[in-house]
Amino acid sequence: MQTGVAYRAEVSVKDQRLRVFEGNVEHREYIISTSKYGIGSEIDSNKTPVGHFEIKEKIGDGEKYGTIFKGRCVTGLFDFSESSDEDLILSRILWLNGTDPDNANTFDRYIYIHGTNHEDSLGQPESCGCIRMFNEDIIEFYDLMQIGTSIFIYE
Repeated sequence: MQTGVAYRAEVSVKDQRLRVFEGNVEHREYIISTSKYGIGSEIDSNKTPVGHFEIKEKIGDGEKYGTIFKGRCVTGLFDFSESSDEDLILSRILWLNGTDPDNANTFDRYIYIHGTNHEDSLGQPESCGCIRMFNEDIIEFYDLMQIGTSIFIYE
C-alpha cells in the first residue's frame, strides 16, 4: 500500500461489483456477492444494508489464504479440493460500521466484507448479508483499505 493514498470503495448490488477509487479515478474492480435476501437493515433479516459505511475493524493480518474464521477467531484452513455447503468466512474480514441513521445497526449485525468458500457463486446475490469476495481479491482489497475507509453500498 502506498503511504498517504486515500482510497474509498463503492458496492453496486445491481452489478455485483465492488469498485475502489483513488479520488474520482477507479483503481480496481472486483466481482462480489451480496445477500440472496435483498437489501435492508432489519435485524436478523440476512439482507445487505445500503448507504454509507466505514471500515471499523480489520481482522486477519498475515493469515494464510483460506484461513477459516468463526466468531472472528482463526479455526483452521479451508481445503479448496473439498466442497462444503457451510457458508464460511475465509482469508480476511473487513467489519463495517453504518454511518447513516438507517444502517447504524450494521456493526451489531456483523456485516463484513470477506472471502468465501463459495467462489463459484460470486457475481450473483448469494450471501446471508455480508459481501463475499474471491479470497485472492479480499487479501488484495484488505491491504488497500484502512480503518475508517469510506464504503458506499447502493442498489
